[in-house]
Amino acid sequence: MTDATGRPDIGERQPSFREMRASGVSKSYGATVALEHADIALRAGEVHALLGENGAGKSTLVRIFTGAVIPDRGEMQLHGETYAPRSILEARQREVATAFQELSLVPNLTVAQNFLLPSLARPGRPLISARQVIARGADILERHALRRIDPAARVGDLPLAERQRIEIARAIENAGRVLILDEPTASLAETDWLFEQIGKARARGVAILYISHRLAEVREICTSATVLRNGRSIGTVGLGSASDGDIFEMMVGHRVEHARRPGRVAGTASAPRLAAEDLAGHGLHGVSFQLGEGEILGVAALEGQGQRGLFRVLAGLETPTGGGIRVDGKAAAYRTPRAALRCGSGISYLPEERKTEGILAGLSAATNVVLPFLPRVGRAGLIGRRDEERAALPAAQNVALSPRYLGFAIGDLSGGNQQKALMARTLATGARTLLLFDPTRGVDVGTKESIYAAIRAFAEGGGSVLFYSSELPEIVQLADRCLVLYGGQVFGELEGADIAEQKLVAAMIGHGTRPPAGHSSVSSAGPVHAVAESAR
Repeated sequence: MTDATGRPDIGERQPSFREMRASGVSKSYGATVALEHADIALRAGEVHALLGENGAGKSTLVRIFTGAVIPDRGEMQLHGETYAPRSILEARQREVATAFQELSLVPNLTVAQNFLLPSLARPGRPLISARQVIARGADILERHALRRIDPAARVGDLPLAERQRIEIARAIENAGRVLILDEPTASLAETDWLFEQIGKARARGVAILYISHRLAEVREICTSATVLRNGRSIGTVGLGSASDGDIFEMMVGHRVEHARRPGRVAGTASAPRLAAEDLAGHGLHGVSFQLGEGEILGVAALEGQGQRGLFRVLAGLETPTGGGIRVDGKAAAYRTPRAALRCGSGISYLPEERKTEGILAGLSAATNVVLPFLPRVGRAGLIGRRDEERAALPAAQNVALSPRYLGFAIGDLSGGNQQKALMARTLATGARTLLLFDPTRGVDVGTKESIYAAIRAFAEGGGSVLFYSSELPEIVQLADRCLVLYGGQVFGELEGADIAEQKLVAAMIGHGTRPPAGHSSVSSAGPVHAVAESAR
């Protein structure tokens, strides 16, 4: 039954819903055990976290809940009744909906059409006009505080963060009993909107499963958590009593130490390997900076402050409308990523969205790694699978990607192993400058440590790294210096021990003295000093 707007009419049934429960759920693919005896309970009106490393079985469990995968063993119950969906549509009919990390939106359809799928194409349903579709889409956007989004806009033309919000809003619309959020903030720099929507769903009595690698936000929104390791439920803990160390130990089987990168020795700055001079266009308004040899330069910014445009311009994906770029001290005017790689000592880019911009899902992980130098892999013009895996192995070892995964189709790997393969490919190009856009987005603590180690080793070997992260602790841990973008400008610059979350947040919201017009860089004695002082 639906209401006047086309939403499921959940008002009568919702108050009686109590919980969703899974017991002993298991799933294997041949000899590979993806999930082995998983147990979890989700209660109405509560937000429960599911934690674990990539490959621990979280995605498999989500697919089982959603009906995309049929378990081999175990049982599930929804409100005391057997729950065994065999498709996403069947799960939706039982009022269980998921917002996937790898977005399930149809990019060539409008926002409104995506909201109303699959009912638009369902046989026996009366046809509705394009105007009605747009009107219904506008109503949904209004309900979820997304009025700024045009319901007639083509989804593929929207920024990743807006697509993520649409994915989440669509899931909430269909979640009368259970809402599953898989890495919902992976592309969101701010959580206010999401947490507000979660609060509304909780008030309706919806049980919410929240999957994230960001423990700070898990603690903010969730009351309890179930931890998976190697496909098994290790335990369920109350987040008020378990420390981060306790949770990491449950996830990986040992304590995880987060060491900050030692600061560069004063006076060791080298000639710039990459320099931007008053870059404009694509959200930028006169951005200038220099990146030296052996340096890790972080970029911090709230959503939409020009960081995406900056990286795409530097990678050769966009053409600036003003200013210029210098590579190894010489003016550079490359217009493609291939040309950027061939420019000077080389620039290699790790893209924002691995699914659509990074991986070739049907090819093996080894093929994905060696793509930049594929012609050099074979012998006598012939390239075999073992040749690819042999050539990919050194790069894979740099990021702790297990050799056994090199022969797998990369689309079948966990998100963390996909990201390791992309990082390996970025390193394997031989470029001496890396542009890394949110390099650990949506990956677990173990994968993060592997990527951090690879970045540090690259810099210690004389490489230069410019990276943006939506996670401030990552910037604090890795960066020698950090640029803060605000309004498409370099609003602040922090260095060494001054890179602290409180100071970064102050600069990110524009608190302090704005750099004067035409100022190429903000020194710690000038505007940045004012920002840092105001945050203390």
